Amino acid sequence: MARRTKKSRGTRRSAIDDRRRPPRSAATRLWLTRFGVTFGTLALTLWAGAWFFLSDADSKTANWIRQGVLGVTADMGFSVANILVEGRVNADREVLLAVLGVQKGDPLFALDPAAAKEQLERISWVKLAQVERRLPDTIYVGLQERRPLALWQKDKKLRLIDAEGQVLTEDNLKKFSDLIVVIGEEAPQKAPALLGLLTAEPEIARRVQSASWIGGRRWDMKFADGTLVQLPEEDVGLALRRLGQAHDEDGLLDRDIVSVDLRE
Repeated sequence: MARRTKKSRGTRRSAIDDRRRPPRSAATRLWLTRFGVTFGTLALTLWAGAWFFLSDADSKTANWIRQGVLGVTADMGFSVANILVEGRVNADREVLLAVLGVQKGDPLFALDPAAAKEQLERISWVKLAQVERRLPDTIYVGLQERRPLALWQKDKKLRLIDAEGQVLTEDNLKKFSDLIVVIGEEAPQKAPALLGLLTAEPEIARRVQSASWIGGRRWDMKFADGTLVQLPEEDVGLALRRLGQAHDEDGLLDRDIVSVDLRE
């Protein structure tokens, strides 16, 4: 009798388990059905839009279809809720948003990532840009900005430049006042080589206030204390090392001197 009672309990547990499974299965089927309908509608909508874009439909009709497609996708939840920008240091945020041309609430698929990338890379500060639509509601922008190298003086006006000679900005230069000023028509293109050599001679580099490209051949450097250093056309690195050694040995650069000619 005890065995039959134990078996009877097991049967009841099985019955309870069986009754609980259908609701879970039904919920799963309902979720899958909703997902399938949404996905199918989206796929059909995008297919219809693409067909019209690639067909011979006139521009007015194509634009009407496009707006309809974007409206449907936005209603499905594919609208801009977040604009994520990484890598921005100096580029103006408002300029970036204006170039993107999207606002929160706009259809996510209204943005053309390739076109946006091209437009962003026309901004002076932006060297490389990456633009992505991240479903369901985010636009991602990754930036690699150009790095300020020096201030270029031309026509008595300063411009911030990078290592490629690209002018970054002419405005709000106060925070870049510690950079060396380079002077001369070809100075932006020639400056990276000189400044690269100066990194090996920090004691000299910290004194340099400006550098002028002379006659399209060589540099004259002016220190903050007014000392003029005339560099040769060739072997500039060697000349700077000689100057650094002379200072290490007898404090040459701390003396009250007007100029140092390293051309010989």
